[in-house]
Amino acid sequence: MNTLLWVLIGVVLYTVLLLLLRQRGLLPSSVKIQGPLMTIHTRRGRAFLNWLAGPKRFWRAWSNIGVGIALVVMVGTFVLLVLRGVQIVQNPPAPTAVNAPRNVLVIPGVNDFLPLSVAPEILLGLLVGLVVHEGGHGLLCRVEDIDIESMGIVLLTILPVGAFVEPDEESQRKASRGGRTRMFAAGVTNNLAVTAIALALLFGPVTGAIAAAPGAAVDTTFQNSAAADAGIGAGDRIVGFDGANITSAEDLQNSLRDSDAANVTITLANGTEKTVQRSLLVTAMSPNSPLAGDGPTGVETNDTIVAVNGTTVNTESGLREAVVDRPLVTLTVEDTDGERSNVTGPMGVLLGVSPNGALSEQTGVPGGEQVVVTSIDGERTLNYTDVQTALDGGQPGDEVNVTAYVDGQLETHSVTLNPANDGTGRGLVGVTQGPELSGISVNSLGVVSYPAEQFLGILGGDVQGGLFSQVLFILFLPFAGTVVPGLESNFAGFVATNASFYTVSGPLSVLGGGVLILANVLFWVGWINLNLAFFNCIPAFPLDGGRILRTSTEAIVSRLPVDGKQQLTSTITTSIGLLMLVSLLLLMFGPQLLS
Repeated sequence: MNTLLWVLIGVVLYTVLLLLLRQRGLLPSSVKIQGPLMTIHTRRGRAFLNWLAGPKRFWRAWSNIGVGIALVVMVGTFVLLVLRGVQIVQNPPAPTAVNAPRNVLVIPGVNDFLPLSVAPEILLGLLVGLVVHEGGHGLLCRVEDIDIESMGIVLLTILPVGAFVEPDEESQRKASRGGRTRMFAAGVTNNLAVTAIALALLFGPVTGAIAAAPGAAVDTTFQNSAAADAGIGAGDRIVGFDGANITSAEDLQNSLRDSDAANVTITLANGTEKTVQRSLLVTAMSPNSPLAGDGPTGVETNDTIVAVNGTTVNTESGLREAVVDRPLVTLTVEDTDGERSNVTGPMGVLLGVSPNGALSEQTGVPGGEQVVVTSIDGERTLNYTDVQTALDGGQPGDEVNVTAYVDGQLETHSVTLNPANDGTGRGLVGVTQGPELSGISVNSLGVVSYPAEQFLGILGGDVQGGLFSQVLFILFLPFAGTVVPGLESNFAGFVATNASFYTVSGPLSVLGGGVLILANVLFWVGWINLNLAFFNCIPAFPLDGGRILRTSTEAIVSRLPVDGKQQLTSTITTSIGLLMLVSLLLLMFGPQLLS
């Protein structure tokens, strides 16, 4: 039985116990139960808020800044949600993990991108976010002379997950429109302030004390790969390859490419040595490859290439050597069930044909499609670098012979190079870059590297576009491997599976592993407060954005020479709120219902 199921059982039992206690009248009147949520109400603390609200001019100025920021974010979220909703209706995306409804919930273990290992940091971030948010509302209530009915905390079973402030409704109605607007914006303002403080500490001294450890960090291994068979898995760090030091993932890839040894010794950071029997696992397969296919008719992902034209191959260098003189090859592949089959087809570089390029216009090769080019002017082309080498020095008007696999057979066409549009004087054949080896990606080790240095660079500010881009990257880091081009891994903080990929140095090194814990806390406090601020700025009731929309609309409509101002205000705010609701529902359920 997994941990999440035990947690759910505990929540259910706790809820049943509370309901029984309430039914028998054993709970005090200040405690209210709503499912697994328990709210504890109190009137204490109002004296503290009265004291804190003393410098009213300062707090009003602070909240006026927040109102301005909130209005900008409200407009941005409105436009973004409407445009995204329209896009989903016009062109529904395929369901993915990112747009799955369960992954909207910020619940570790339920959300696929939030592991249970960071649940304490996420709960702390949520608690901080809700306390400062509701505390801001309470503070501005007293600044604007709005009475507070009660305040308190929200518990999920025994865990504090939030706070609340209940303004007195009559007192709130008597407050000025500007005062109410400032009060509604205060929570968002405080969330953004906490975000700024947390991320400033994270981007500066904390990340500055963390460095990527040398070696090739392993994010995961492919099923049935050589690494998986040897016992290498997620969280391992490879520091040696057959006696040679490995300092990065690039080192490992170079070693795999250059070595023709069928059996190699892999050294891990903990000193363990693993003997690996290499095999050419197909890790990706282009659907446009003439060699692609299901079952015995083609090659597919997770197959293993065991021979080329009857010659056994188990390394990248061995594969290239076996195909370099053979534009047509017969691959012997083994599927995950151990069944072998032979697949015959062209071996070259899979290139896109430009519709208006020389190759398409002069030869009739279909533009806009991909074809396998096996040679240019007699020079073998297995990857795009080979294509560039073959065309190096070519001038517009030069003729080259291009051999490509078209309509099921190899054809050689004479092509006159067109001039490049970049003013370099280069001659172009009219193709675009594509994958090597006819669209087959192989890996004789079968590990997926973890971009430890890249994630650390993002946290440290090594992002093009300045602070805004850095904050945007922070929002996407938990699911970066799905939405950020060039990244195959997600970043949920410094957790058990990636903590060994980093080291701590400098003055903060006295804290040891505590630096990584501090970084996690700052990351999740900043991430959750930023999301709380953005979500609450959606212009829909009962969110703060919807309340600000109403007071702002009232202010504008009150100046218009029209009758039924209250009805017009309600019509505008209700219409926008419904539009936001529909957009959110499309965002959450559209891909599953419409694709």
